[in-house]
Amino acid sequence: MKKSLVIICMFFAGITLQAQEGFNLGINFGFPTGDASDFSSFSLGIDANYLWNVGESIDVGVATGFTNAFGKKIDLGTFGEVTLDDVQFIPVAAAGRYHFTEKFRAGADLGYAIGLNDGNDGGFYYRPIVGYGITDRIEANFSYTGISLDGGTWSTFVLGFMVNL
Repeated sequence: MKKSLVIICMFFAGITLQAQEGFNLGINFGFPTGDASDFSSFSLGIDANYLWNVGESIDVGVATGFTNAFGKKIDLGTFGEVTLDDVQFIPVAAAGRYHFTEKFRAGADLGYAIGLNDGNDGGFYYRPIVGYGITDRIEANFSYTGISLDGGTWSTFVLGFMVNL
């Protein structure tokens, strides 16, 4: 609960900041798909990146964050109910963004997601992302996050908001 409160406070504290080159901080809401949907019904996370403008329409930099996928409750019938453990990752990645227009951008983060919970070794992390500047200070984005794990893929569709600090 404390993590959710911190995420919400960070979002509202940064609501008037600019979303472009520099340090960006955001929140995201994920919906698991594939293997991940067997274990979780949704995820919450924070994103952080630092981007440098290297061309007229190109930013590159580094990205990280924290994601907590909340474990599902599984009904075992007469045996009761079991709540699966949360699944947590910290991605460490290179980031790139291309600005098609002043408001519309797309790019990707590529790197490694460190698994934090027991039995989670992490894996190769990839996140194609599309962003839209709601204002000159706030960006809404949609992405697909994939983490290649030993024996499967942890994947989510994500809606997020970023602000520039």
